[in-house]
Amino acid sequence: MVQRRSLAVPHGVPVLAVSFLACVATGVELSVNNHAADFTLSTGPSSVISLSCLVHNSSQAEELLWYRGAGQVELKDGNKVNISNICISPVNESDHGVTFTCRLARDKAVQVSVTLDVQFPPHLSGEETLHVEEEKDVTLTCNSKSNPQGQSTWLKDNQRLTLQQSRHKLYQTSEVFQLSISKVQKSDNGTYTCLVESRLGSGTRDFHLIVEDKKPVFPKEAVIAAVVVVTITILFGIVARKDKFLKVW
Repeated sequence: MVQRRSLAVPHGVPVLAVSFLACVATGVELSVNNHAADFTLSTGPSSVISLSCLVHNSSQAEELLWYRGAGQVELKDGNKVNISNICISPVNESDHGVTFTCRLARDKAVQVSVTLDVQFPPHLSGEETLHVEEEKDVTLTCNSKSNPQGQSTWLKDNQRLTLQQSRHKLYQTSEVFQLSISKVQKSDNGTYTCLVESRLGSGTRDFHLIVEDKKPVFPKEAVIAAVVVVTITILFGIVARKDKFLKVW
């Protein structure tokens, strides 16, 4: 009599087999502009960008969805199945850092995203004319937008500003460049220029600083005291002559 031996199957094998079969069954992949993974696309303003999303490894018609950030992009009926295209025209500075994502409609976990890297030279803004009283502090704020980030330089009357450690302070972030001057003097009068430079170009912004004469300090305490004294004197005078006032009335 021939005995049959049963082969011992490891406990984890059935689970692995099921997982493998599920992977084969749902192995649909997407690509955007031939990229199967998330990527960054560098461009400049006024450009036109076309993004094409394509379905791979599917034997059936697959519906595609496009998103701009968290908002869904409206697509025409003939631009949803197996392949879908969108066009960004023209690209502008507000598109910098925006992510466009193509997703599989029946399984939104299947997706590919592209983030726009819109590069542009510096654009500057800020209050042009500032009036400040002598001996007061003032801050010139130069707002800058650029990609890549630029480096700032301050000029005074078209000459590089010589910074005095005791009176000048610089503050800089990715979009703000500030020059602070403490206890301004008449010699601080003039035109200050914020110059921001990047590899794509440069931008300037002029700030006209007008230092006005120091106004005399108004002696509020003395005036208040005088008003109080005069008021009390008038009241005492009225009280002292109340009999005469009553006779007149």
